[in-house]
Amino acid sequence: MKYFDYAATCPLDRDAANIFIEASTKYFGNSQSIHEAGSAAANLLESCRQEFSSLLGVEEAGIYFTSGGSEANYLGIMALLSAKKKQGNHIITGAAEHSSVYNLMKKLEKEGWDITYLPLNNNGKIEFASFTEAVRPDTVLVSIQHGNPEIGTVQPVKIIAEYCSSKDILIHTDCVQTFGKIPTAPLAHTVDALSISGHKFYGPKGTGVAYVNPKLALRPYIEGTVHEKGFRPGTVNVPGIAAMTAAAQKAHSLMAAESEKISKLRSAFIETFKDAKDSFEIFGSEGEEQLPGILGMGIKGIEGQMVLLECNSRGFAISTGSACHTGMLSPAKTMSAMGIIGKEAKEFFRISFGRGTSQEDAVELAKILAAITKQVPAV
Repeated sequence: MKYFDYAATCPLDRDAANIFIEASTKYFGNSQSIHEAGSAAANLLESCRQEFSSLLGVEEAGIYFTSGGSEANYLGIMALLSAKKKQGNHIITGAAEHSSVYNLMKKLEKEGWDITYLPLNNNGKIEFASFTEAVRPDTVLVSIQHGNPEIGTVQPVKIIAEYCSSKDILIHTDCVQTFGKIPTAPLAHTVDALSISGHKFYGPKGTGVAYVNPKLALRPYIEGTVHEKGFRPGTVNVPGIAAMTAAAQKAHSLMAAESEKISKLRSAFIETFKDAKDSFEIFGSEGEEQLPGILGMGIKGIEGQMVLLECNSRGFAISTGSACHTGMLSPAKTMSAMGIIGKEAKEFFRISFGRGTSQEDAVELAKILAAITKQVPAV
């Protein structure tokens, strides 16, 4: 199977896997235990914390390890709500946020919070003017994902964060799709909280990072919790965190080269079906506002699910959107947020490139998609 679904998950990097095995056998103690084995695990854990602090350019005291991006999103948002800077119950978020954020917002609505969901423009971007128009005197929190997982648009989170700071509004951003792909340190010190998921940059599943500004007076979500300074319960997955840290270091060392390679793959892929381009719709933005590794698109007249099945039968793994949304009858959340509905929305599918993608495979997939366009029924 030729894999084109890196936006959903990545294979575990072999160097990170070796670190996992070594940490599992040598640093197996509970990091909360005060004996020598526990101290060794705790020292390794703090070394990992220091490394993520360095990679993000933030204070070490604000780094918390989690079970993944979803938990980091949930706990990061709840931490900010516990430390809001002013009175109010209004929250602003995007209409195409990850399901972990969207479902939390729906839960908060039931508890009496007032939520505004911002739509996306034709390029999949939140307009800054639309955001400022939505801000109210009682707005206390904003949560906007940095990179869209379905079409790859990069949101203007930094400028939104600067505006929030001037209004005493706390801001959280989901960096699950962007960390290790594009520089996130310039953004990290301007937001109050952010989320990362290890398996999106070739680390192990079940690992993640939440950064929350340590200057905020946040309260533990579950009282009495001792792990991660009360941020979350449960024995800390030190081997997984060590492997995730190794994967993060490697992703950052390869970032420039990988970005150049994947940009070339994207160009070669699009160039291959140029003769059939009128049959395709490509969503997203361009330049620095676009993650090159994610290509959201549609073939006019054919449902994305049919395209996926056709590609799968030929040995290519693609997606019809965020893996956390797959299986639902509703269209991809990004399509709805862009105002694309009905039959056109169901035509959506996603191609995502990664470290193991070859140009030959990308070109072959593009040829398959071009051939599929010929299956569109005549009107």
